[in-house]
Amino acid sequence: MKVTQLNSASILIEDDNEGSKVKILCDPWLEGEEYIGSWAIYPPYDFKPENFSDVDFIYVSHIHSDHVSTKTLSKLNKNIPILIHNFPEKFLKNKIERLGFKTIELEHGIRIKLKENMYLNILAADNCDPNICGNIMGCGLSEFKYQTTQIDTIAVFDNQNQVIVNTNDCPYDIAKITASSIKSMYGNIDLLLVGYVAASSWPHCYNLPKEEKKSAAILKQQKKLETIKKYLELLEPKYYIHFAGRYTLCGKNTSLNEYRGEPELEDAFEWTCKNISQEKYKGIILNNDSWFNIDTGTSSKEYNPVDKKDKKKYIENILSYKKFNYEFESKPKASEIYDLIGKAYENFEKIRQKINWISNTIIILKTNDVNNEELMIGISCNGKGINKINENALRKLEQYMVISLDIRLLKWLLIGPQKANWSNADLGSHLRYDRVGSVYKRGLFYCLNHFFNAK
Repeated sequence: MKVTQLNSASILIEDDNEGSKVKILCDPWLEGEEYIGSWAIYPPYDFKPENFSDVDFIYVSHIHSDHVSTKTLSKLNKNIPILIHNFPEKFLKNKIERLGFKTIELEHGIRIKLKENMYLNILAADNCDPNICGNIMGCGLSEFKYQTTQIDTIAVFDNQNQVIVNTNDCPYDIAKITASSIKSMYGNIDLLLVGYVAASSWPHCYNLPKEEKKSAAILKQQKKLETIKKYLELLEPKYYIHFAGRYTLCGKNTSLNEYRGEPELEDAFEWTCKNISQEKYKGIILNNDSWFNIDTGTSSKEYNPVDKKDKKKYIENILSYKKFNYEFESKPKASEIYDLIGKAYENFEKIRQKINWISNTIIILKTNDVNNEELMIGISCNGKGINKINENALRKLEQYMVISLDIRLLKWLLIGPQKANWSNADLGSHLRYDRVGSVYKRGLFYCLNHFFNAK
């Protein structure tokens, strides 16, 4: 088998058995910006849809847009079947089928034959916990009282001889039980695809002193890199490839890049080489469109590191001028926001009562209207409704969380998921947080994910 690195988590897996080839494209994000326009591709990828016309299958691990890019999929051949896990909620299936593809849902832990000698086994990484993955909005919308939530998946590809394990974005502490079962099932693992960044809004989107942000970013990076070591020690692969980490914040968010706590690919690779025996597990590092052949243990090209000066110039001269999707809209009046917010609160309150969660924390949405006048709207988390807030009232509160955002984005979020959703706004670094008297509260973000006007 052969693996070609394309961009971030997008890879091409090929099996060539006596001239009979099988090609599987995984998690395609090869063009444009994602997360409401904030995540950009660097190094730039020269996407040519015709290069993928002979792909047999597309595998999509989960619903995050850097793994299932609408812009990319819309240009690929709609006759290619897309393989996904049979998730309890059908958001991913519905999104893909709206684009004109046929989905094939696979059951957890069931190894199926795809074509020729190629087999696939998709396993859900259960027990999603935002405290572990860092995605504070808690992406699971089917969860009830914090029971198990299936969000991401691990995929195992084999040709009855060689085995490739693709961990996607699955944090080790969430996926270790699933990973252990894979080790028991397959024994020898030839190649492990393992992520090296913990993409989230922490700490760069929080109102913290710069030095505190830098320290938090370093700690975040170190914790994530340590999980690579855990994956390697558990699965004991012959080879491993770092992937699923290349994105750059663009537009007005470019200034946040230095505080993300997410290393360059070669920096993560260097750390792993220093901390893991290369005699036991052999690390492979690939540029975009380079491949690694498991049979021969060789790569198509020697790795060429990113020139950080060139990247800085590209960000300054090109990416910083990118506009987010909502910035092409005109600013709404405050009255439009108030018209939408009542129904949004009803949805929020319905979910809060359903999970039986209560808190004295006040969520405050802070923005500026078309006349550049400041709006602050307080959302109670104990059934006391919504209220306008001013600076004097804010100073009297003992426990609150301010979320500052563009009013055009707020309108989209209030309209509902067909325009924008809170989880993507958070991951895209479109929200700014300021907390007082409150630590992370899972219920708060879980309910906020339902703060929209649609049914």
